[in-house]
Amino acid sequence: MTIAIIGLGNMGKGLATRLAGKTQLVLGARDQGKASAFAATLGGEALVASPEEAAARADIVVLALPFAAALDFAKSPALAGKTLVDISNPIKPDFSGLAFGFDTSAAEQLQAAAPQAYVVKAYNTIFSALFALPAAQTADVPVFLAGNDEAAIGKVEELVKLSGFAVEKSGTLDAARLIEPVGMLNIRLGFAQGLGTGIAPSWVRVG
Repeated sequence: MTIAIIGLGNMGKGLATRLAGKTQLVLGARDQGKASAFAATLGGEALVASPEEAAARADIVVLALPFAAALDFAKSPALAGKTLVDISNPIKPDFSGLAFGFDTSAAEQLQAAAPQAYVVKAYNTIFSALFALPAAQTADVPVFLAGNDEAAIGKVEELVKLSGFAVEKSGTLDAARLIEPVGMLNIRLGFAQGLGTGIAPSWVRVG
């Protein structure tokens, strides 16, 4: 399985670090010099390409981009037939909340922009700081998945487990309307309430 990570911010780099050596990895970045320098820190376990080339090579494409940039890239013809992982939260510029929600979601808007791809929501409730922890510490931390295609969800489930997290399936893609506010709550607790970035939401089964 070849995984492309488009964007090398904190989330993209963190996910790449967790996946290096476990699967074929392609890093898609506009600045390939910086991407190559980061790839070298992974022990030569990742290829570097333009975002479009990386997507074309991959089975799974992770959009590790802010929502607006992800929405723009979703129009790329390279994404046709791909499993497309949306990790974004559509946050307002002042971080006061989500730009929209409950009647649509970032994931659904990406699916509309990339109708020939199979969008799966994932990782939006995870702070990048968690990727720096030993995988054993995050093995029970859930990543909430939502998508309309069962085969695509199965691929992303495998990806999540490879990256050292647990899976919480949440239903069809419209469930992202609920998952994205959970991501915003996590951000508010982490920053406005001072809990820091070493936190994550979890669903507790009682009884």
